Amino acid sequence: GARPCSPKYFGRDAIVCVCNATYCDTLDPVVLPAPGTYVKYESSKAGKRLERSEGSFQRSLCAPDLVLTVDTTQQYQKVKGFGGSITDAAALNILSLPETAQDHLLRSYFSEEGLEYNLVRLPMASCDFSLYAYTYDDVPFDYELTHFSLRDEDTKLK
Repeated sequence: GARPCSPKYFGRDAIVCVCNATYCDTLDPVVLPAPGTYVKYESSKAGKRLERSEGSFQRSLCAPDLVLTVDTTQQYQKVKGFGGSITDAAALNILSLPETAQDHLLRSYFSEEGLEYNLVRLPMASCDFSLYAYTYDDVPFDYELTHFSLRDEDTKLK
């Protein structure tokens, strides 16, 4: 990326890139490559962090360890976008950061200098990353939803 990873090691080859109030790694804006070419971003345990490289497609190239076939006449579904999930745990962790670190973190996900996420998934009620199990209406047969209410986790965290 444009700003390299500030690594923190957790042993056994576990590494994360630190984002805090003074530093967060970023990317250069993503630009579509010219027809017939590609851009590759690579991360690795050896220290690569979204390292950018370019290449061009070649017809009938034989590589012993890689075969990539692109059939440009075959189209599948359209991709609406990319993103992540904001669970109770994610929200609690984001909100535990200093405000400037929160800003850096969210920019690293949603800005042009970051991953450019454009979608977010929010679980309805609790999920496996909640502090406890809850629903919006625990009253049996309440078809009119008279006991429906959002929880603080939904209105204050997410």
